[in-house]
Amino acid sequence: MKNVRIVSLACGLLMPFAAVAGDVDLDGKEWILNIRRIGLDWSKTQVHNAGEYTNSPISALNTDSQDFIKGIFDTALEYKHDRFNWDNSLFMEYGKTTLRPFDEPKTVNENADKILAASNLSYACWDFENLKFGPMTRLAYETEFEPTPDTDNRLKIMRAFGGLSMFDGKIIKSLHLAAVYEYDFTYGHDQVSKLAAEIGWRLEYVVRDGVKMSTDGYYREYLDYSRYVGTDLERDLNMTARLDTNLWGAFTMGPYLQYRLAKARDAEHYGSNLTIGVSFNYITKFGLR
Repeated sequence: MKNVRIVSLACGLLMPFAAVAGDVDLDGKEWILNIRRIGLDWSKTQVHNAGEYTNSPISALNTDSQDFIKGIFDTALEYKHDRFNWDNSLFMEYGKTTLRPFDEPKTVNENADKILAASNLSYACWDFENLKFGPMTRLAYETEFEPTPDTDNRLKIMRAFGGLSMFDGKIIKSLHLAAVYEYDFTYGHDQVSKLAAEIGWRLEYVVRDGVKMSTDGYYREYLDYSRYVGTDLERDLNMTARLDTNLWGAFTMGPYLQYRLAKARDAEHYGSNLTIGVSFNYITKFGLR
């Protein structure tokens, strides 16, 4: 209950800021289809005659053949009108790694599985050289394409956010600090309600014409739970970073990094996942006004 009071106090402190509106004169209204990324992350290792080199000190000759492929769809329909910015986004990713040892059956591991639909409303109380600042609210639903291996449990989480955000800047496309209410019904009748605090971001920096660096992610600290489930997280960091270089038109290629660090309630140590690779993407915007 102490943590509940802390979140309630934090929300109360934010309310006066949400009630203040400065003199902001933003242009008209417009609809934008923002294709943030339709991409493919891919790598392949092909090894022949590995059995004849099992004692070789050259690991490249006796390693397992493997394929890694992941598809990503990240797009948003954005609406801007006066002080309001409303976007409805859909993010999907799915990926697998296939290992082919020379003397064992092949194995397939799922390394990415996520569907996230969200609706975000931001209000610009102030405008500092096109960097807008004000309250935000968000609703999101997260699930998966496939259930957790060896179970019938498919991730199902509803989240409601309320806080402050900066958005539409030259580099800061979105930066928010929010209180989060989470309703987790992954395990059917064993629903769990949670409270958390989150900082999230989406940043872009144009290095030069045709080359852009970007990063997005969040850090979420859980403060209170309605019941104990050992697999629930206490804290969660999820981030990606990419360098996109234009190949032709809206098609890009470049290196990327994806990092996940989290700690479950029944775990003694943190779990982490680091992926580094090359991605091929289609990135563009369409004005629908």
